[in-house]
Amino acid sequence: MKIRSGLLLGLCCLSWSLSAQRMAVQGTVVDSSGEPVIGANVIVRGSSAGVATDLDGRFRLDVVPDATLVVSYLGYNTQEVPVNNRSQITIVLQENAVALQEVVAIGYGTVRKSDATGSVTLVKPDEINAGLATSAQDLLVGKTPGVVVTLNGGKPEGGADIRIRGGSSLNATNDPLIVIDGVPVDNSGVTGMSNSLSMISPDNIESFTILKDASATAIYGSRASNGVIIITTKRGQSGKPQINFTANMYVNTPRNKVGVLDGDQFRQVITDYYGEGSPAYNLLGTANTNWQDEILRTSVSSDYNLSVGGTYKILPYRVAVSYTNQNGILKTSAMDRVTASITLNPKFFDNTLSVTANVKGFYMHNRFADEGAIGGAVSFDPSQSVRVDNLPIGNGYFTWLKPGTDEFIGIAPVNPVSLIDERSMKADVYRSVGNLQLDYVMPFLPALHANLNLGYDVSHSIQHNLMTPDSPLTYKENKKTGLGQDERLRQLKRNLLLDFYLNYKQDFESIHSRLDAMAGYSWQRFYKDGGTRTTLMPDKEQWFVSSYTDHLQLISFFGRVNYTYKDTYLFTVTLRGDATSRFSKDNRWGAFPAVALGWKIINEPFMERATSFMSELKLRLGYGITGQQDISDSYFPYMPLFTIGYPTASYPFGDQYYYTIRPNGYDPNIKWEETTTWNAGIDFGFLNNRITGSLDYYYRETNDLISRIPVPAGSNLTNEIYTNVGRLRNEGIEFNIQAKVIDNKDFTWDLGMNVAWNSNKITKLNKSESADYYIPVGGIGGGTGNTVQAHKVGYPAYSYLLYEQVYDADGNPIEGLYADRNGDGVIDESDKYIHHSRDPKVVIGINSTMNWKNFDFGISLRANLGNYVYDNVLSQNSIYSAMYNSAGFLSNIMRRGAKFETQQYMSDYYLKNAGFLRCDNISLGYTWKHLLDDALRLRVYGAVQNPFVITKYKGLDPEVFSGIDNNVYPRPTTYTLGVVLTY
Repeated sequence: MKIRSGLLLGLCCLSWSLSAQRMAVQGTVVDSSGEPVIGANVIVRGSSAGVATDLDGRFRLDVVPDATLVVSYLGYNTQEVPVNNRSQITIVLQENAVALQEVVAIGYGTVRKSDATGSVTLVKPDEINAGLATSAQDLLVGKTPGVVVTLNGGKPEGGADIRIRGGSSLNATNDPLIVIDGVPVDNSGVTGMSNSLSMISPDNIESFTILKDASATAIYGSRASNGVIIITTKRGQSGKPQINFTANMYVNTPRNKVGVLDGDQFRQVITDYYGEGSPAYNLLGTANTNWQDEILRTSVSSDYNLSVGGTYKILPYRVAVSYTNQNGILKTSAMDRVTASITLNPKFFDNTLSVTANVKGFYMHNRFADEGAIGGAVSFDPSQSVRVDNLPIGNGYFTWLKPGTDEFIGIAPVNPVSLIDERSMKADVYRSVGNLQLDYVMPFLPALHANLNLGYDVSHSIQHNLMTPDSPLTYKENKKTGLGQDERLRQLKRNLLLDFYLNYKQDFESIHSRLDAMAGYSWQRFYKDGGTRTTLMPDKEQWFVSSYTDHLQLISFFGRVNYTYKDTYLFTVTLRGDATSRFSKDNRWGAFPAVALGWKIINEPFMERATSFMSELKLRLGYGITGQQDISDSYFPYMPLFTIGYPTASYPFGDQYYYTIRPNGYDPNIKWEETTTWNAGIDFGFLNNRITGSLDYYYRETNDLISRIPVPAGSNLTNEIYTNVGRLRNEGIEFNIQAKVIDNKDFTWDLGMNVAWNSNKITKLNKSESADYYIPVGGIGGGTGNTVQAHKVGYPAYSYLLYEQVYDADGNPIEGLYADRNGDGVIDESDKYIHHSRDPKVVIGINSTMNWKNFDFGISLRANLGNYVYDNVLSQNSIYSAMYNSAGFLSNIMRRGAKFETQQYMSDYYLKNAGFLRCDNISLGYTWKHLLDDALRLRVYGAVQNPFVITKYKGLDPEVFSGIDNNVYPRPTTYTLGVVLTY
């Protein structure tokens, strides 16, 4: 008993002695610029005791004198700080560049990449890629699996069709939602400007975050069925001002041309086929004109970017301005663009209020060339001269006239050079996008933030189209032949946004949990008005006047909860409710839920041995529903509306003509199109993340497809209506791997590859269950109303519907002979069959960058497999009988391909495998890193873009988004010299 009492007394004394040695430590945690770090975790090493810093970055702890504090915060290096008997400590955290790159935007907030439960990809452009890009979408080409960016030829303005995991709709938009610094922008195009992303200078983009699956996109609800691309622009950094300047010069040249007969060859063919002295022979000229050379050119372009960023007193800022002059390889086509932006992100009230103000201004002058000249240059008679003296019409350009008269042949082709020279289409576009975002830390609960985002997207455009009087085109297109045309189009578009949400983030160390909860409200209104006024020249007779006004409104309530347990088990649930003015009150609201689970397997105890070589292993599972209502050409598809037939449709009553009013199609019961997505993915990393990657499987099904379908005559006083008719499925696998193959002092090699497979199928199309029903699409040049594609149940959207060509023993197509596929002895429409589609089944991207001392070398390759193209250029220009038209004109033919006597547009002979391997760019640069006492960094580089394409396709280019090769603006090969300065 005495021993127990003595032991108890000794323990009490020891406890008193230890408690007497504890001391109070007060400290402040700041970043490298001296700004307080709010919410940093300060923990005593070896214990669970710890606190979070307050609004001033301060903390207080009771510790023993020789304790060590462990300080951590997202995006900064974790530090261990010995107390060493100090009662006052200031701790400066250093930014962790790797950790900062792992923070991704997920819509109304951010999350660590390692904590993301959805399929989210971060793309950070480097100075090499930015210098080679004219528009923002160029930076995404081939960079991530499941994102297919098809550039719209080589137009100066750029422009592209972007598809994330295939298209989810037939007639509603398939474009992803674009969010620029928190503002969802209008992506439907602006008069005079087809590419909305061209308003951002690539040099000013900090990052792209691509949200693919529904668990990631559902927070945007009604507009996220096709994925979301969040663009974050650069901001000012703490410290002294930093000046960045880039300049690039580009030389653009046609990569190849269509092989057609020259003048001598054409004269010989006409002579052999029709005979010397025939009416066709008598129309021949004496020239050797290469019409493609006459309309195409080698052009020189340039762009310049200047930015200044830093902190002035308490005001971080960044100001940037850029100028781009892009001259197209099709003569007269050009773009001049000026962009300016300013970003301010100060903090007030002891850093409890963070303000971010973004304003971007944009001016573009576009000069469009008549792209009909591209096809015209292929088919126009090469024996004729560009200009001919003493012609009675056509302003001196060779023009087909009826024999023995001064009258233009109405069905004859137009001189392609006159299309370029005698038609002027110019547009001026002014656009601004901006927002003011306020983030307020609640003083009574620092983990709770209130966020208000006020944004706008406003554009004003004027397009002026002139057709010179007496030009050849005026005799073909105008109601009053020979008169010129002055057409003026104007448009105003406004997109206003209000978002408000509360965000609660808190770590609960005692239960090993982290909670991130958010709830909010969004309001967005779209408005547009515009009109067209056309007068005839030179008498200024008014020919056509029209105007329109439309508006669309969306309101939403949304919420999301991210929960993490033991930094191992992740859970996300999202719910958004949307209402659109596009649908009636009965169908206006839609609810879009999503749920996702994540498991960081690498953090499990049983993986302890594997961590010696494996640095990341995470499993993701997600499910969600997103909506679609964006029918670009119809704001009120549920309402009976009417269109005035002026000036094309009128009805005589006595001596007076009265213009008609015709009804538009409508469906009062049209409702939300909904896409359900399942996603399973795994993220992995090896050797301290020198090798990283991911593998995803997804299944997407769209129900209540919004489609434009024909209706029975008289049932709706119109031919077609928008309605909900079916289902569409997309299924795919994505694989992505990045490796730092070599990493030493003088030489590094980064290699990345991504592969994506997608299968698209229509599973229901019409309210009737007819197996033969299909919707014809894919209009072609040649004939009247011909289509070569179809939407049909059991096949991918935009599959080809053609006759099966029969070949002889030597492999040559037999003219007019097609397979009797149904065996009824008659070749008719029922023998057409669906075969292949325009979309690639597999897309591959390969990117490689090497750095040796101060040199850098980069190459990007991209491949599409399984995509097919209908060669409409060949089908229109390989017909012997079409060389001569009895009305009195001639047309050229191509060298390659079979020559038929008469047109065979519906033959699958013209359906070609258009798989390819394209080299997007090759670059070589040199950097001086320490000029002017380390104040200046200078890089110079040279590059070539689109240097080669390996493909079986014999046309100009195998990459045709529509799948129909006809009048596609050729992609040039571009040679670049550039300089980048950082001071």
